[in-house]
Amino acid sequence: MPGTHVKRFVETVRERCRVCFTCVRECPSKAIRIRDGQAEVIAERCIGCGNCVRVCSQSAKQAVASLAKTEELLAGRAPVVLCVAPSFAAEFPGLAPEQLVGMCRAAGFAWVNEVGFGADLVADRYHKLLARKDRRRYIATSCPAAVSYVEKYLPDLVECLVPIVSPMVATARVLRAIHGRNLAVVFVGPCIAKKGEGLEVAAGPEVEAAITFAELRALFAQRKIVPDGVEPAEFDPPRAGVGGVFALSRGLLQAAQITEDLLTGDVVATDGRSNFVEALKEFHAENLDVRLLEVLACNGCIMGAGMTDEAPLFTRRARVSRYVRQRLENMDWDGWHRDMERFRDLDLSRTYGVDDQRIELPSDEALREILERMGKFKPEDQLNCGACGYDTCHEHAVAIHKGLAESEMCLPYTIKQLQRMVAELKLSHEELASTQAALMQAEKLASMGQLAAGIAHEVNNPLGIVLLYAHLLLDESGDPKVKDDLRMVVEQADRCKKIVAGLLHFARKNKVVLQPADVAELAEHTLQVLQLPDTVRSEVCVRCADTVAEIDRDQVIQVLTNLFTNACDAMPNGGSLTVTVDGDEANVLILVTDTGGGIAEDKRANIFEPFFTTKQIGKGTGLGLAVSYGIVKMHKGDISFQSNANPTLGPTGTTFKVRLPRRTVEETL
Repeated sequence: MPGTHVKRFVETVRERCRVCFTCVRECPSKAIRIRDGQAEVIAERCIGCGNCVRVCSQSAKQAVASLAKTEELLAGRAPVVLCVAPSFAAEFPGLAPEQLVGMCRAAGFAWVNEVGFGADLVADRYHKLLARKDRRRYIATSCPAAVSYVEKYLPDLVECLVPIVSPMVATARVLRAIHGRNLAVVFVGPCIAKKGEGLEVAAGPEVEAAITFAELRALFAQRKIVPDGVEPAEFDPPRAGVGGVFALSRGLLQAAQITEDLLTGDVVATDGRSNFVEALKEFHAENLDVRLLEVLACNGCIMGAGMTDEAPLFTRRARVSRYVRQRLENMDWDGWHRDMERFRDLDLSRTYGVDDQRIELPSDEALREILERMGKFKPEDQLNCGACGYDTCHEHAVAIHKGLAESEMCLPYTIKQLQRMVAELKLSHEELASTQAALMQAEKLASMGQLAAGIAHEVNNPLGIVLLYAHLLLDESGDPKVKDDLRMVVEQADRCKKIVAGLLHFARKNKVVLQPADVAELAEHTLQVLQLPDTVRSEVCVRCADTVAEIDRDQVIQVLTNLFTNACDAMPNGGSLTVTVDGDEANVLILVTDTGGGIAEDKRANIFEPFFTTKQIGKGTGLGLAVSYGIVKMHKGDISFQSNANPTLGPTGTTFKVRLPRRTVEETL
């Protein structure tokens, strides 16, 4: 009975699984669980349809082998009979039936019989069942995968399952009636679900082993059996009649002489992964007012996962039809009728049981949380693209709640996650590059500082003596021409003194004395003290309510002085100097914007280096921005700039941006 024996039909080769979710999409019972990025089949939910095996391009899903059990039976004492499914004609198109039978006997099978005769018996019972006058509704049971689906997912319909065994089991009962109970029965066909069907019959195992055509080929290969090396033979009696078309969709109806009348609608037949599930659900909802519903999980048995031939559907159909047609042309009908009469009273009944695998649906709140976790906050966010293997985002969310799926299966969600990660990596890369540049700049400044300190120390004393004597000579000299020369000496010596003072200031590791100060007021005060040229218009714009930060007032004034002076120097013909003070909870921002000619592209990389200047010789020391850079860094802030020197790209000018933390841990730098 179902539920008493869990049969594993499919196994996963984990190293081959590429997590494409094709198996999830093709599984009608959603028996595929994605765990840690791997797809695995849940045995108790699997109906054995084999769709996952058939569609997996990586061969990660494989039918569980039964060949070892078959070889064990062949090595035993009991005679073994091989029951061959009607679809063999589609699997072995290059072999005559007699050659196939000869190869099977050479493999050790005592008898080789067609399951088609069992199909004839089953078709006769169906014909008699529908001849009754009752209006009971029935579901055909020739497809074990469809039967398993009803038992597991539509248990309310178990009572509608036709209480007649499949052709495989019917054939096994016929052969035991002929040869006795001391007989081992092996079935070969295209269906994976057959591997469990014989074990589910209440009376006990009726078929000791079920192998696929692929496994039969493997058996021939192991024993080196080839068509030319065997003696051809006919199938053992009883011989099959029209039951040979059972392998085709609607073959049962033709064999049972049941008409699918579109006007009366008493009989409906369908096949395929989606159609058979939909038909069963419609039957359950009583939207199908039919007496008999025939459903096949595959597009006919000829499309089962145990087939190895790659021919398309209709080529396979043609092969089976051709074989049955040729068989019927030379049929011993008298013998067939005698066999049918002989087994007219053979017990072909069976019962079914409920193996309920339904899972209670989660609450709306739980589903909403799962969907929001995947970024689906509104109905329009649910794209229902099917990339995850589920038809809708709602079904995917239900599967996640059941533990069958993962959020990462959602392609749009995964793409968003990847985009976010790429953005974070890009930001991290930019921050790393900025940090690396800052470290290189700091190292360069440290080296320059050491050099500058040494030079300033050595030059400062003799420079003071030069200035002293130059001033003395200037005071004592009465010759105007000599005075002019001495004034030139004093002027240039004073210039050297300023450069040395700048070097000392640049090299000195000052301690930052932090005190609360209004940065906006500091900017306005600095502008007033500088007394900018009349041709330069200045303006201070405040864009935040709080402009107070803990800073070293004197050092920040020096930074602003350097930036304002550079801005004025960049506008010799006049322009606008705009100081913008902005900020957030953590920082105060100072933006100094001029409308000058901009900084040339080739000079931007060196702008903060000591002694580098874009001014004319004698107009600047090249230390202003280097000193400003050091001061800002001592405040744990940042200084950067944007500039345009190309008029074709828009207005020219430069903006320096200084970020100062509102609160900085005071330390000696």
